[in-house]
Amino acid sequence: MKLENQYLLVEASEDGAEITKIYNKEDGTDIIWEGNPEFWKRHSPVLFPNVGKTYKNKMLINGEEYTTSQHGFARDSVFECVESTDSMVSFLLNSSEETKKKYPFDFKLFINYYLEGKEVKVEWKVENTGNETMYFTIGAHPAFRFAKKDEVKSDYILKFPGKDQLEYILVDKETEDGMGTAIPEEKRTLKLENNTYVLNEEIFDNDALILDGTQIEEAWVCHKDGTPYVGNVKGSQVSEFGQLRMRLSYVWNHGWDVVMIEDLTRRFHRRTI
Repeated sequence: MKLENQYLLVEASEDGAEITKIYNKEDGTDIIWEGNPEFWKRHSPVLFPNVGKTYKNKMLINGEEYTTSQHGFARDSVFECVESTDSMVSFLLNSSEETKKKYPFDFKLFINYYLEGKEVKVEWKVENTGNETMYFTIGAHPAFRFAKKDEVKSDYILKFPGKDQLEYILVDKETEDGMGTAIPEEKRTLKLENNTYVLNEEIFDNDALILDGTQIEEAWVCHKDGTPYVGNVKGSQVSEFGQLRMRLSYVWNHGWDVVMIEDLTRRFHRRTI
C-alpha cells in the first residue's frame, strides 16, 4: 500500500501492518530501515499483545498459562487492508482460533497510518469484542536509517527537549529465566548536555536503554549540528519542532546504520503478569 504527497512517499504492508518505507522527496533520503536480514529483517513492526518479553515467556490469564513470544504475534500476522487512499491506509487483524491458543481474547486490532504534510501519523485501535476484561500492551518499533551510507553513530545525537537527565533501566542478559526482560529495580541515570546525548558504539553494550514512566514527551535523532533528522512524538501537545509529543520510549540498536526509538504504552517487567 502506498501513501504519497509532494514531500513523502510511504509504503506499508499487510504483513504485520508494518511501514516498510518512508522516502523524503526533498533530499532523496530513505528514512526507514530497509530490512536487511543480515542485521535485522524488519522495518517498523507493531508490538501486540505484549511488548518485549514476559518472565519465562509465560503469561497467566484467568488461571491458565500461555506461552508468549517476544513482542507478540501481531508483527508476524497477515492483516487485512480495509481502507486505502493516497493519504491514509487502515489495516485490521481479527482474533481467531489460532490467536486464542496464545492469547485467549476476542479482539479487533486496527493499525491506521495518515500522511499529513511532512508527518506520518500512526493510530492504534484495540477493540475488545468479548465480554471479559482484556489485558494487553501495544507498541511501535520503527527503525531509522542514517541519512548517508558512510555515517556512523557518533554523527548523530539523541535530543530530548526540556530534559537535563533521564532515568533508565536495562535488559536482563544473564539469568536464564529472566533473559530479555527488564530489570526495574536497577535504575541508572543518563546525563544530558543541552538536552542531548551523543550516540556512540558503547551505548548499547548492555542491549536496550529502557526509559520508563512518563519522563519523555518526545525524542529526536538529530545530526551533530542539532538539525532534526527524524522524531518520534505522540499526544496532543506541540513540540519545539512543531510536531506532536509522545509518552514512553525505548532506545535500541541492531548493529549497522540504524537506531530505533520505540514508543510504548506499557511494557512488561521481569515479574509474571
